[in-house]
Amino acid sequence: MQNKVIYINDLLDIYGSLLTDKQQSICNLYFKEDCSLAEIAQMESVSRTAIHDILKRSEQLLLHYESNLNVYSSYKQRLELYKQIQDYGNDEINLLVNKCIDTEI
Repeated sequence: MQNKVIYINDLLDIYGSLLTDKQQSICNLYFKEDCSLAEIAQMESVSRTAIHDILKRSEQLLLHYESNLNVYSSYKQRLELYKQIQDYGNDEINLLVNKCIDTEI
């Protein structure tokens, strides 16, 4: 569950501006501020079910954006390549740079 929260937080950072203001606000309260459904429902003066529905819809949108745009997965690939670069010597860096160019990241 914790990994899912981290993943959704990352997607919120990348695609959050594509959500409505209300979706952004509720997602930030739930995923970033760790508020409960009941707390958010009370703040928004709506039912817990309404908050749950907004969160599920927003999560589906974020996952949809990532499946189509792949910004997060490309970022993770680049991070992995950067870590590999740090482990290589100078001669091997050129090979890794060529690998980066070939994969069109």
